[in-house]
Amino acid sequence: MAVLTLTDEFTSPVAPKRVFKALILDADNLMPKLMPQAIKSVETLEGNGGPGTIKKITFAEGSHIKYVKHRTDALDEEKLTYCYTLIEGDDLLDKIESISYEMKFEPTPGGGCKGTNVSKYHPKPGVQINEEEVKAGKEKAMAIYKGVEAYLLANPNVYA
Repeated sequence: MAVLTLTDEFTSPVAPKRVFKALILDADNLMPKLMPQAIKSVETLEGNGGPGTIKKITFAEGSHIKYVKHRTDALDEEKLTYCYTLIEGDDLLDKIESISYEMKFEPTPGGGCKGTNVSKYHPKPGVQINEEEVKAGKEKAMAIYKGVEAYLLANPNVYA
């Protein structure tokens, strides 16, 4: 089956290092605090945060997905890049072998940033990926990003 590749870009008035620190480096602590209605917990199962680290994200009651596991593939704090692969999840992975993500944060004129996220969906043999389902999941991910951005704008000294 063909791999479905999607690229999303977004901009923010927040500096790229602050977005990276909040969204990537401190996500385990920050996400459940900012969005308890969506994310119950983030737990490191193995590793120290670098490549090879496995994390389990448990979603809040009422979510159609109970949990997912991510493996960190690459993390570069200087280049502000993060690559990870979704390797396990309850009903999400009925149709998908894995989903790999490549995230990059770059400065923009005026002190903000541009973020780029390349997602690669690897379906199981004989499965066709529904792009509408993928888009719905991406909208939820963007809501998380916007929540982090709002927090950073309201707290300009955090992750400075």
